[in-house]
Parts: sequence; C-alpha cells; structure tokens
Amino acid sequence: MNRPSRLLALAVSGAAALAAAPVLAQQPATETPGVPSGALLQMVLGLALILALLFAVAFILRRIGARRGFGGNGPLRIVGGQMLGTRERIVLVEVGDTWLVVGIAPGQLRTLHTMPKGELSTPPTGDSSFARVFRQIVDGKHEAR
Repeated sequence: MNRPSRLLALAVSGAAALAAAPVLAQQPATETPGVPSGALLQMVLGLALILALLFAVAFILRRIGARRGFGGNGPLRIVGGQMLGTRERIVLVEVGDTWLVVGIAPGQLRTLHTMPKGELSTPPTGDSSFARVFRQIVDGKHEAR
C-alpha cells in the first residue's frame, strides 16, 4: 500500500471507531472490568493452600532431620566448630580414623591440620595462668617485672 491509501484506511478506521463510541456508551455496564470476585477469591485460596503445604513440608523435613544433607550416617562427621568472624570458621571433621582441622572462608576451604582420631578434652575448671595473672592485675596484687 502506498502512503495515500494508508492514510485513507487510517481515516476510515478512525471514523468507524468514532461511530461506534456512542453505541458503546449507551450499553449498560453489567460487569465490572478486571477480574471477577469469584476468580480472585479462588486465586487467593489457592495461594494460601500452596503456602500452607510448603510450610508443612518444611516442618516435617525439619522434624525428621532431612536438613542434615545426604549421607547423614556416612564416613564424614563434624565433631565441632568455632566461628572466627562473620564469615570465617574452623571446623573439626572426622573422616574414618582421622580428624581434619578445616578453615572455612568465603570461596575457600583449607585443611589446617591432620591428626589421628582422639577424644576431646574438656577445658580445665581451675584457674589458668592467664586468668590468675589478670585477676591479680585487676586486684592490684601483681608485681611489675
């Protein structure tokens, strides 16, 4: 189509739209535009049901211990750990008859020490030398060296 015939077609379609406007305005509005209230209620109830199912499954999995990961009773076991900062920590991992001291940081995992499996000793309940010296300094009974 050339340019004049395109303009003529546009003018005819515009005139047809203007002619139909009074007819559309005279029709009574029986339905509100948008989503009917029944469909909206059905959508909200469906969403609530799906969210309830998600929370129920998460609760059940947490109760049976599925959050521990795959192979919870395999050859690897975390013996203990200590946070060093907000994103760094040290973990003691048992692999067979060996303990690995592993340093964990964002994007890094390093073995710091390897030792034979042993028993974890509890810290002594008595005063350590640092605590004793610190208490003496605070009480003012420590001699300056």
